[in-house]
Amino acid sequence: MARIVLADDGIEFDGRTPDERPLGGVESSVVALMEELAARGHEAIVMNKCKAALSHNGVSWRPIDENNWPATADLYIANRGDKLLGRMPSTRRTVFWTHNPAGYLLKWRYLTKLWRIKPAVIFIGDYHATTYPSWAPSGERVVIPYGLPEAFCGAEPLIDPPPPRAVFTSNPLRSLDWLLDVWVGSIRPRVSAAELHVFAGAATYGSVGEAKADAMNSVLARTRALESDGVTLRGPVPKAALIEELRTARLMLYRGDLNETFCLAVGEAQAMGVPAVVENLGSVSERVIDGETGFIAPDDTVFADHAVALLSNDELWRSQHLAALNQQRNWRWPQAAAAFEKLIT
Repeated sequence: MARIVLADDGIEFDGRTPDERPLGGVESSVVALMEELAARGHEAIVMNKCKAALSHNGVSWRPIDENNWPATADLYIANRGDKLLGRMPSTRRTVFWTHNPAGYLLKWRYLTKLWRIKPAVIFIGDYHATTYPSWAPSGERVVIPYGLPEAFCGAEPLIDPPPPRAVFTSNPLRSLDWLLDVWVGSIRPRVSAAELHVFAGAATYGSVGEAKADAMNSVLARTRALESDGVTLRGPVPKAALIEELRTARLMLYRGDLNETFCLAVGEAQAMGVPAVVENLGSVSERVIDGETGFIAPDDTVFADHAVALLSNDELWRSQHLAALNQQRNWRWPQAAAAFEKLIT
């Protein structure tokens, strides 16, 4: 058994949070990874901004600012922040887990620590890895995609196609405005019964969401105003509720974004058997098998054409629904945790 410590100095959360409220992809992934490592027999400790120390699903959660850091660890995972990199100098191995486009690592405060410590840098996808220049300092560079949560991987094939209901479940600042234009101009006029349900809001992103709330609310206000065009703003929901919603969704629509380094939203939908239409922006093309589990559209016109086809053609929908169930949920957190275990030795 190894002692594995992960430190995060972002928003407040702990292992209970996914069952209590919406939670962002990075934080959800921290919970999932550490719980899986605990289940595999390791001592899993998270130092973060949790309100109080607790043990949940085998993981020990400790407030990061208290004087209760372990003296050492077999693997120390510094999550995102440069101030965390040197916090456990006696650990056997330090790795740096990055989630956003890695251009932010080119700031001096990151470069100096990455040059001095030379941790392995963990990227979450192939596109993500390309965002950090080859000349920049690091130790080993490793790609470990997020695992898909087990809760999203148990859906059975649907007997009957869902009604023509599309969903958007990502950050409203990542192309929702664009999608509303395409929906109103090129999709809804061709499928009069189609609905677009938007599961998005600032609450998912904690204090980070609060800082961008005005920009998000501007997009969401427009979403509310399009009810007559079949658009419904549902807001962010906990994972259990999202699973039920995806079960009745026919299609996931998301253009993508250059800042999208994994796109758990599309990954979760695909694991539930929901075909997705995306464009080739950021990492979203890594989540969809073009022509089999959805479509990677080259432009807005083709995006709309594919959306209309999946909303109205039952045979096409069923083919892609079954393909997604068969092919898009094989990499889960046990596989991701096993990849992290290899970093110990």
